[in-house]
Amino acid sequence: MEDEPEGYRAPLRTSLTRPILLGGVPRAFAILNATIGAAIGFGLQQPLIGLPLWAIAQGAAAWAAARDPWFLETWPRHLAKPVFLDA
Repeated sequence: MEDEPEGYRAPLRTSLTRPILLGGVPRAFAILNATIGAAIGFGLQQPLIGLPLWAIAQGAAAWAAARDPWFLETWPRHLAKPVFLDA
């Protein structure tokens, strides 16, 4: 570290490396989830289906985002990899 020139390293805030969350979930998912819930609730006139569907999907995504904020990007890659140590 003594070899580095002055000003080579700069502090990095964690807020710059985390995704933007909306309602505890990634913004793109929150918008898509609300759109689907509203389409079912208002468009198909089935609010008793649209509202619970939205709430369950939002809660599940918030639970997943609390553990890994990048779960939407890593989940498809996880599913594409084969299982080697199957118990």
